[in-house]
Amino acid sequence: MRKPWDAYFIEMASLVATRSTCNRKQVGAVIVREKRTIASGYNGSVAGDVHCIDVGCKVVDGHCIRTVHAESNAILQCAKFGVSTRDADLYVTHFPCLQCTKQIIQAGIAKVIYAEEYHIDPYALELFAQANVTLVYLGQLRSTSV
Repeated sequence: MRKPWDAYFIEMASLVATRSTCNRKQVGAVIVREKRTIASGYNGSVAGDVHCIDVGCKVVDGHCIRTVHAESNAILQCAKFGVSTRDADLYVTHFPCLQCTKQIIQAGIAKVIYAEEYHIDPYALELFAQANVTLVYLGQLRSTSV
């Protein structure tokens, strides 16, 4: 039996998360358009900077400021290589933070599919609703057969 598309892409995001260089949380994201992967990203340091896994996290106000979030990295990869994100779907292992929510909306992403309800900001929910971004909660990833 073939794996359903949502399961396939969320497992792909989970695999991408294993590249994370932050000790605090491993997050992965995959941007998909017409059932084709157009970008992926994980949370990690800016290119050329040291990694949290090597020197520790740089925490300010309870957040690691050394890392670029997975969703941002995937969107930025599209920007770097000139790939449109308009009307794309974003598969992400954790619900996006408020800043990533803003970037997702600005990038024209139409649908966010996530596996874990992690620190859901009420304003993020409000912004997604105003922007008509569809949210789909798949439930926590148990294990992957990747």
